[in-house]
Amino acid sequence: MLKFSINEMDSRGVVNLVGDLDIEATEMINDDLIPCLLEFQIIQLNFEHVPFVDSSGMGLLLNIVKRLKEQNIEVTISDVKEEVYEVFDLLQIPEIVGEETFV
Repeated sequence: MLKFSINEMDSRGVVNLVGDLDIEATEMINDDLIPCLLEFQIIQLNFEHVPFVDSSGMGLLLNIVKRLKEQNIEVTISDVKEEVYEVFDLLQIPEIVGEETFV
């Protein structure tokens, strides 16, 4: 089960994700997380404690980034575990969301 916390620093929000990013996280991401992020100008998604992302989780990530960028909110993704990044890279997620998104 995915959980999140948001640390606020001026107009920047750091979202600490903990758990698997999968189908079970869909409702929480869409209903709880994304609305909270719309108040910031910059969002950092910290993946340090995300050990697993499945195909539905990839879709969720793409949805988060797309919705935030549509609102002119800068998005970065940090601290992705190597095995998770390998899946991102295999599915060309960095190319889709922009290489600069991953820090």
